[in-house]
Amino acid sequence: MEILLAEPRGYCAGVVRAVDIVELALTKIGAPIYVRHEIIHNQFVVNELKQKGAIFVEEIEEIPNDSTVIFSAHGVSPEVWTDAKIKNLNIIDATCPLVTKVHLEAIKYAKDGYTILLVGHKGHDEVIGTMGEAPDHTILVEDIDHVEFIKVRNPEKVVALTQTTLSISDTSDIINRLKQKFPQLITRNDICYATTNRQNALSSMTENVDLVLVVGAKNSSNSNRLKELASENGIEAYLINGPEDLDDSWLIGKKTVGITSGASTPEVLVNRVLAKLKPKNIKNIIFAEENVNFKLPKEVI
Repeated sequence: MEILLAEPRGYCAGVVRAVDIVELALTKIGAPIYVRHEIIHNQFVVNELKQKGAIFVEEIEEIPNDSTVIFSAHGVSPEVWTDAKIKNLNIIDATCPLVTKVHLEAIKYAKDGYTILLVGHKGHDEVIGTMGEAPDHTILVEDIDHVEFIKVRNPEKVVALTQTTLSISDTSDIINRLKQKFPQLITRNDICYATTNRQNALSSMTENVDLVLVVGAKNSSNSNRLKELASENGIEAYLINGPEDLDDSWLIGKKTVGITSGASTPEVLVNRVLAKLKPKNIKNIIFAEENVNFKLPKEVI
């Protein structure tokens, strides 16, 4: 068996920053450090941080007054900030700067009287946070079928924003349909560089593989999009947390296997999958090189 290993894969700059923030906070401030929701969508990473002293909670009300809280990389709504301040929490914001950019766009366009059409998945942490910035001005668009039912106050003042971890092709189809319905539509390309690069890297090698394995968590949006992308290209594909999810029957008759990983997947999990597969040859398929770094917040420096 030969492995084609997609590059880039795994951690993006926003994920590196978020995980670093928790680890640095534990070192500088000391445990307990509370984290609202999973810092990133990967249970392996969350469990490692728990062992170091991080306490993960679902809601602010679970955190004792005067404690330190870290907001996850996916961002939160203004309501969460208010709740944290009421409890006099020391807030450290690990929101990915590219998600913060979408929040700022939502605030700007809402102030200018626009209806915001947010393309994304209902219930995703990032979508909840973005919609919370301007709930009275924002309509969630989950798929192309939703477009015909959208009604806005002023068809000449409409803007489309997107969740940062979506499928490039699916989002493009939705945006094109929105443009047909609202010719004056302003569009913002909010899909992040890491999501784009990982999808394009995978696409560049699908013609040469018999099977695709995407290493990532089931609740990771960008990992799910990678698996869907391979399937759309006619390739058998599976999303696995790690080597324990591998099914030997998938490998029968497969000569070349493509492997990639979501933007919240640590490289150690990819290495464990490779160790279990024991391929004769591993070939790196390099689509792009990433040299993006985001500044850390002053609270942990």
